[in-house]
Amino acid sequence: YVRVQVLTNAGALDRAKQLAVVRKLTDIVAAAAGDRTLADRTWVLLTEAPEGGWGLGGHANTNAELISAARAQIAKLSKNSPRT
Repeated sequence: YVRVQVLTNAGALDRAKQLAVVRKLTDIVAAAAGDRTLADRTWVLLTEAPEGGWGLGGHANTNAELISAARAQIAKLSKNSPRT
């Protein structure tokens, strides 16, 4: 058995995203192991941190703060990535 735990801020994943994340992670585990039957023995646990329950940089962040930090990081990475 394999267990994968995903921790997100509360409300980050709607039902469609939950289903997609579980399917994708299950597929990744089975592919990495080279054993398609492992998909039947892969458990994915989706856990949501409550508002203020996610620490980043020594601060217990609200969902809005986490979203802002994530967007800033994505923008920074996008700006620094090589163009193709």
